[in-house]
Amino acid sequence: MACFMVPLAEAVVVSAVKALIGSKKTAEGVIAESKGNSKIASVKEKLGWLQKLLLGGSGLLAIEHIYHGEVVLYPPFLTAMRNPSDIPEMLHEMATVGVGMAVLVTGVWAVAAAISSAVKKRGAVKAAGGLA
Repeated sequence: MACFMVPLAEAVVVSAVKALIGSKKTAEGVIAESKGNSKIASVKEKLGWLQKLLLGGSGLLAIEHIYHGEVVLYPPFLTAMRNPSDIPEMLHEMATVGVGMAVLVTGVWAVAAAISSAVKKRGAVKAAGGLA
């Protein structure tokens, strides 16, 4: 019914964190090119991946719920909100299915981000002439 709202809420939080990370600027208002700022750019890029995964998945699930009539385009929007006896079932679905999806997507993103970092690190070591 409303399981897509949990990953959507996580996407909103990730968007806010990404915006806060990007707000670091020097006195001149220009981000100086340095090693620390390249790490910030890398973190922002990876948070962007998570943001896109969460928003894309939530969007597709919302469309699926609209197709099945569980979400309507007029108030109260969620059909489970019409009948008070359906609200506990909706909250249970959000707590189990929604949280499960959000955790799974975040876990897959964490693995992808770790692999990406390892590949970049290995490439930097090879470029510097070291052994990998």
